[in-house]
Parts: sequence; structure tokens; C-alpha cells
Amino acid sequence: MEVFDQLYAIILFTLLVLFYTLYSFTRSLRLNSPPSPPKLPVIGNLHQLGRLPHRSLWDLSKEHGPMMLLHLGTKPALIISSADAAREILKTHDLSFASRPELTSLKRVFYDMQDVINLPYGDKWRKLRSIFVHRLLSSTRVKSFHSVREEETALLVGKIKQCCLSASPVNLTDMFFSLTNDMISRAAFGKKYSETQYGQEILDLIQEIAGLCNFTIGEFVPWLGWINWLNGLNAALDRCTKRVDQILDAVIDEHLNRPGEPDEGKENFLEILLDMYRGKTPGVSIDRLTVKTAILFRIEGH
Repeated sequence: MEVFDQLYAIILFTLLVLFYTLYSFTRSLRLNSPPSPPKLPVIGNLHQLGRLPHRSLWDLSKEHGPMMLLHLGTKPALIISSADAAREILKTHDLSFASRPELTSLKRVFYDMQDVINLPYGDKWRKLRSIFVHRLLSSTRVKSFHSVREEETALLVGKIKQCCLSASPVNLTDMFFSLTNDMISRAAFGKKYSETQYGQEILDLIQEIAGLCNFTIGEFVPWLGWINWLNGLNAALDRCTKRVDQILDAVIDEHLNRPGEPDEGKENFLEILLDMYRGKTPGVSIDRLTVKTAILFRIEGH
């Protein structure tokens, strides 16, 4: 009997120590954390965002200060609403906040977040960033597409003129959207989307993916991720990303198998990437996956 009493006492003492340690740890976290509005179980502060999150966040910041902690489901989010606080985050502690959060939807779309936008900060990210900055987005490279911008802008002005002469309505939203897409497409592939085999299809797929990634409860409350499977969201996202991957493979193979070399100074974004892929760029080598993520990056208009 005494053995059981001693065992019971040991278990009770161990539990008390564990509870005290846990309480002290959570209390220290609360003391070191920024101010935070009261949260609800499971959803955290999601209910406080409302239909206009930017206004809701501004109202909350008036009460809790320029730096506050929100819980979006189970995901903590630091909300900054002043220039001084933003400067401290982006300059003083920039490395601590350099990586983006891992989202299931983005991992599906961007090859397990291996693109230059979503890749965690580290050696690989620095290498990709260097390639983009010095090889693809340099001032010299941007200037090389000056004629493309001039031609497309002149076409836009011509369309507006024709609408005016015929007394037709002018939809500037559609026209500017078309202008942007045509300039991006010509810089990326050397052709307008309308002139390529998969142009309009991949644009439609990108728009559909953007809609599917808009808001999913599984991102904020992971144990409710099964809802995305039940409502067909995961299946729709997988269908779109699989088709995008097939199109990217087809576009890459088409350029790889094209005879001859592009004219000097008229290389497009994809040709520059494929030169790196084929080892034609001294000191730079990339794999096929990097080519795909870079194309996606460009199609999205970055």
C-alpha cells in the first residue's frame, strides 16, 4: 500500500511541476507579446475582421496600439499600423520577418513554395534573387523591352481613337488589362497571349487559382482542412495546377526544340532562363523547376 501511495505522490508532484512550468511559460509569452484583443476558441480574432478588414484593423489599432497581435484561427499575425513600427520590422528586424508563412494552397500552386516570392529566406533564395535582379530585372534588361512598351501603348491609343471616331463606349479597365497582359506576354515569351497556343487558357487558369486561394478555413484552422477536401476545393486546385504544369512543360519544350538562336537584343524572359538552364550563361545554372516558377512569377505580372 505504501508503494502505491509513494507512486501516487510522485505522479501528483510531477503533474504539478508540469502545470506550473506550462503556466509560467505561457505567462511569459503573454508578457513579451504585443497587445492583443480578446479572442474566441478555434477562430481566434477572425470574427473581428468583418467585410472590410483594413478598416477593422485600423479601428483595432486605435485601441491596442500600432503593433498588435491577432490570432487568425491558430495562426498568429503581427499587425503593424505606423511608419515607425514598420521601419523597425522591415529594417531593424528584417531577417526575422523575411520568410512568408507556409500556406497549403501556395505549396500546391508554387511547387512546394520553391519560387522566389515564397521560398524561405536562405542560400537558395539569395541565389534566385541575385539571378532575378542581375539577369532578368536589371535596368538594361528592362530598357531592352522599351520598343515593346511603345508599340503596345501606340496600339492602345489607336483603339481609343477608333472608339471615339465610331462613337463607341470606351472600357478603359478592359483596355488597360489587355495592355498589361500583352506587354508581359511579349516580354516573357516574345508573343502576345492571343498569339500563343496556350495563352488565354493559362490566364484563365491563373485567375481561377487566385479565386480558389482567396480564403480557405483550413489555412487558419488546420484541423478543419478536411472541409477543403469535402467541398471540392482541393480537387479543383489540383486540377488547375496540374494543367498549368502541363502547359509550362509544353512551352519550355517548344522553346528548347526551336531551331536557331534569337536575334541579339531580342531575347525574351523565357529564352534568358533557358540559356541558364542549358548552361550557356557563365557562372549560373538553374533546373527546370526554377524555370517553371520564374515563368509563373512573370505571368502574374511581377
